[in-house]
Amino acid sequence: MLVTISCTRPVGAEWPATDLGYLLHKNPSRRQTFEQSYGVAHVLYPEASDERCTAALLLEIDPVRLVRGKSKGTPDFSLGQYVNDRPYAASSLLSVAISTVFGTALHGRCAQRPELAGTALDLRIELPAVPCKGGPEHAARVFAPLGWTVAATPLPLDPAFPEWGDSHYVRLELTGTLRLTEALTHLYVLLPVLDGSKHYWLDTAEIDKLLRFGEGWLTAHPEREWITRRYLTRRHTLVRTALARLAELDDQDPEELGALEHDYDDEEPGTETTLPHPDVAAPTTELGDAPVAGGPTSASDAAVRPGMTEATGQPAAETAFRNALAEGSGSTASGPGLEPGESAGGDPAPQPVESGERGPSLAVLRRAAVHRALLAEGAGRVLDLGCGQGALLLELAADRALTEIVGVDVSMRELKIAARRVRRLPEWQARRVTVRQGALTYTDASLRGYDVAVLMEVIEHVDATRLQALEQAVFGAAAPGTVVVTTPNSEFNVRYDGLGAGAFRHSDHRFEWTRAEFADWAHRVGATHGYAVRFEPVGPEDAEVGASTQMAVFTRKNNDDDAAKGAA
Repeated sequence: MLVTISCTRPVGAEWPATDLGYLLHKNPSRRQTFEQSYGVAHVLYPEASDERCTAALLLEIDPVRLVRGKSKGTPDFSLGQYVNDRPYAASSLLSVAISTVFGTALHGRCAQRPELAGTALDLRIELPAVPCKGGPEHAARVFAPLGWTVAATPLPLDPAFPEWGDSHYVRLELTGTLRLTEALTHLYVLLPVLDGSKHYWLDTAEIDKLLRFGEGWLTAHPEREWITRRYLTRRHTLVRTALARLAELDDQDPEELGALEHDYDDEEPGTETTLPHPDVAAPTTELGDAPVAGGPTSASDAAVRPGMTEATGQPAAETAFRNALAEGSGSTASGPGLEPGESAGGDPAPQPVESGERGPSLAVLRRAAVHRALLAEGAGRVLDLGCGQGALLLELAADRALTEIVGVDVSMRELKIAARRVRRLPEWQARRVTVRQGALTYTDASLRGYDVAVLMEVIEHVDATRLQALEQAVFGAAAPGTVVVTTPNSEFNVRYDGLGAGAFRHSDHRFEWTRAEFADWAHRVGATHGYAVRFEPVGPEDAEVGASTQMAVFTRKNNDDDAAKGAA
């Protein structure tokens, strides 16, 4: 695996091109080696003169080191760990080497020549083999907006058999006048993006890396959403969080960057974000404003914005919600034929297997089920406890029967996004909605007196040792007339591909209950705090394992007497 960085001295410059060595903190007169966890990195200068200097970073990958300590029981074990292109093609391994070997230059520091670190240099970067399944045009579309002149040459699958065609690798040459730190951050982020995979497990720290090294260019990049999704290898929860943070940095609404509400359970197992494959001709909107096969063919069709239904001009998610609210949960399917699909927001869309159409997502069905429960109870004043980015708040705001809607969440970042989304509502809706910070495991006297409190996909995120405190704060202290609780049905997990036995749907879940476990908890809480309880499935019901989401509706007994006792 090889990358070369060449610098040409500008006409009239007083400094020699070999000062590139100061920026990289590597002496051009000698070869240096650096041990990596996966092999050895070599830095050498095949060319070093006053007029032109070239630094080469060569990685010798040890395939055995890549899998050392990983047994068959680990999630990332596979034959692909042994048979792959990692020793030869630029990938996340090269990004890691850039950060460790050229870390000072990557961060834009140079103690000996600080003025040179801030100088735009005439650079040429060459990579002999870069994975790029979308072809040369994809390389151009991610690098060209950053000021590079891009030459991407497809490599033949086998030169001895030209009839086999080209491989999905390109020889990449980038030329431009940029600061070295900019060039290295572009490589650090975009090489794994073109590859579409990483050699290590991703967590939330990867979002911080993306925003740190994408600072100054990612928010303005025309392909920022695609870059974000590929950099985070389509881990949908990470992608949405990253896009929401990008929106914060750019003072935009999260929806403009595709960052939908952060409802942890919108992302069911087996519904990882699936962008159109670059090799698939149609339909695709994978990059930029490329035409969509089968898309708008007339001016009237083109007027329908993405995410809007042609018939109504309303957001597609809102239309699906209205349909679900009017028609019920749509639980018409049974048996093991259910497959979690993928909606525009990344939510699973349960539907009968024989149907060729995709139904409303589980998140839409869940919100509709909660809304129907509020209507059935004649609610006027509603608490959304654990409101997140306000998905339910926005749906309830359109209901004129609800006179006051309060969203409560512990996360200020989530509340800022929710508040911004509420401000975009029509004035008659927005004035009835407020959001505020609060921890659900602590009592709050200001939450008393509401008709309904909603805990939608919240309790499973609370530690078991703190669950009793939540029960007391909601059912005991706040004591609304009705409490609506939804939570995953762990029995349904077997219907999701890729979810192993005993695994949870999300890493933040502290537990997931069977229907019997949820019923035991609900009956105990109801008996303790004076509530009757009924249960409803949410989503298509499987004959053996039930629905994906289970909902309990708690109705307070003797509301008037209890309210009087509470006031006393």
